[in-house]
Amino acid sequence: MAKKDGVKSKKDSKMELYDWIQCVVMALVVGILVFMFFVRVVNVKGNSMYPTLHDEDKILTTNFLYTPKAGDVVVVQTNSYGPDPLVKRVIATEGQTVDIDFDRGIVYVDGVALDEPYIAAPTMEREDFSGPVTVPEGCLFLMGDNRNRSTDSRTESIGMVDTRCVIGRAVMIVYPSNIVDDMGTQSKRDLSRIGSIG
Repeated sequence: MAKKDGVKSKKDSKMELYDWIQCVVMALVVGILVFMFFVRVVNVKGNSMYPTLHDEDKILTTNFLYTPKAGDVVVVQTNSYGPDPLVKRVIATEGQTVDIDFDRGIVYVDGVALDEPYIAAPTMEREDFSGPVTVPEGCLFLMGDNRNRSTDSRTESIGMVDTRCVIGRAVMIVYPSNIVDDMGTQSKRDLSRIGSIG
């Protein structure tokens, strides 16, 4: 009788192990599908989005049921600018008119000055911008939050960005970069920066 119980427990153990393996494989498959079709981790290159995002921050993006709107931080891939994805803020969408007062550093959309608490400094760098400009159908006008150190829709190399170039909306910082001071000294990561992007 003890022998039968031993055989039974071995079978139960094998079935339990099989169930665990099946669960792990399913979790991996679901995880891969989610990351392929719904979310993506992107590495921020440069400081054009400072202070919102820092160079080498890792951010989570999603394009699931997403339509870009003004104020969103988006990741775009434009062939004209290069292979690396760009992270910028949507300033205006199709049909809206953008103008910039470079003397006062104020950005206007449809004649209304934007309230921009997220920028590093007022917008003083003109780049190639000659406004006012109206955003064409299916396009976006994008700018970095670090306005005077950002290559964005003000430059001919990027210009108005087709909405089909949008990889997704930046949702949150998942792994902040090391902090580097002006002398090039690195300090610990500020883990308090993990979380949603404003």
